[in-house]
Amino acid sequence: MTAPDLILTGGHVLTMDPARPFARDVAIAGGRILAVGDDLARLAGPSTRSIALRGRAAMPGLIDSHTHGLWGACRDLFEVFPGLGAPLQAVLDGIAARAARTPPGDWIIAGPWRPFDRPGLGARPAEMLDRLAPDHPVVVKDVSQHNLWVNSAALRLAGIDRHSPDPAGGQIERDSTGAPTGILIETAGAAVQRFLEPTAAQLDRAVQHMAGYFHGLGITGFKEPMAFAAELATYAKADRAGALDLHVGAHLTRFSPFSEDWVQMESLAVLRAAHQSPHLHTGFAKLFLDGVPIARTAAFLAPYPGSDPTNHDPEAMLLLKPDRLNAEVTALDAAGYVVKMHAVGDRAVQAGLDAIAAARAANGASGLRHEIAHANFIAPADLPRFAALGAVAEVSPKLWMPNPVTAGQRAVLGDARVDQCHPIRSLLAHGAEVIYGSDWPAAALDANPWTGLAGMISRRDPTGTYPGTVAPDEAIPLAQALPLFTRNAARALGLEGQTGQITPGASADLIVLARPLDRLSPEDIAGTRPEATLFEGRLVHGAV
Repeated sequence: MTAPDLILTGGHVLTMDPARPFARDVAIAGGRILAVGDDLARLAGPSTRSIALRGRAAMPGLIDSHTHGLWGACRDLFEVFPGLGAPLQAVLDGIAARAARTPPGDWIIAGPWRPFDRPGLGARPAEMLDRLAPDHPVVVKDVSQHNLWVNSAALRLAGIDRHSPDPAGGQIERDSTGAPTGILIETAGAAVQRFLEPTAAQLDRAVQHMAGYFHGLGITGFKEPMAFAAELATYAKADRAGALDLHVGAHLTRFSPFSEDWVQMESLAVLRAAHQSPHLHTGFAKLFLDGVPIARTAAFLAPYPGSDPTNHDPEAMLLLKPDRLNAEVTALDAAGYVVKMHAVGDRAVQAGLDAIAAARAANGASGLRHEIAHANFIAPADLPRFAALGAVAEVSPKLWMPNPVTAGQRAVLGDARVDQCHPIRSLLAHGAEVIYGSDWPAAALDANPWTGLAGMISRRDPTGTYPGTVAPDEAIPLAQALPLFTRNAARALGLEGQTGQITPGASADLIVLARPLDRLSPEDIAGTRPEATLFEGRLVHGAV
């Protein structure tokens, strides 16, 4: 046997390998796990480095199956963002301060605002921003990142005026005279989005910021859920330069409310081939099926509380109608793409499952495990369909455990519906495979997976900042939750057995913790930070 480069000894090693769940020692050679056992010091060679864990814990690095890495990093580096729970006045003060030091004509990007802030913004919210930054186009993203509040300069540059029609799946809010007010809902914001693209230099800075941030949290892999050409080029460039140190699965955007048109299938094929690299995997695609509850754009089978039930039309809420959606998923499945579908309301989830069923009927068993992203609300009859169709439920507990947006969600949906959110225990009981996504920076305080894990097992805000629970009966124990962040997530990346577990032959992607997780309360789990993160056996964070 090859002598290891590194041996970690005397630890509590949680392998996530069902064949051998626990061990004391791990040997690493050539960036891969060489051996797992209880007495591996005997394998040491003359150049082997041995480190005693002295009772500390080791486990696979965590994988976030839905995080907008570059988007979040650009927000941290370049935008006005005082925090997800910050009052609106803090956002406005930040815009004014940024305008004072920004050359005239440059865009100012800020956030967040919340739909329930709308009554206080006046008849034409654009004018409030005009007063703060008269010499700049300004865009303020809402907490979900789906809806925009812009000033008059931004409207002019985007070509939006009283004669502009509402795009399919979106709305230009108008005042009593028909003039745009500055509020752009869902796809109506696409005309502005093209002005917000970061430069190549900014993206290069962002990928380094993102990698360091993720490594510090113990993340060694993630799925980028909405990738366009610029993001793909940035990830591939960093990877080929040896500067990524993350396993990345990029979902190439076929349709999104953030873009003005569909990305053609031929263009997807070109992007897929051009940007595939050792750690960047491009055999994934993305579709959007609905919006978000807080903006009343998520597609539900039952009407929103307080609305006129006689006018409720779930099909009108779908961004992609069933015939088109079925054809799209069938075509993408045939082309070899794993499809991630944004679906929040139960009608959207149902439509996504119907589309997977149509693809299975047309193409047979492709082996591709398509994903319903967020899967917040699921009709009971649809729970067993995930396992039956080989579909994956991606859940985002950080968005729905008590947080700054929960009060608004309850106001829009009512307590009864909110407390049906993320039926994770029920999904698992019906045999579904489930994965975790933070959806950072969209309505997530941060990309911290440990608060997501703690929220999943407690259904509370583990920091204690926001009281109460959401659907406490759907809490799951730690042993059921950890595979969502490791083994299941690796499988969703197409890297089953290659990462997400500590087993011979797998990539040596692991983290060292002060204490084993099963000895910690949810609150202590939320406060966990790795002492060290290793990617392919290299130390990328901390010290062992």
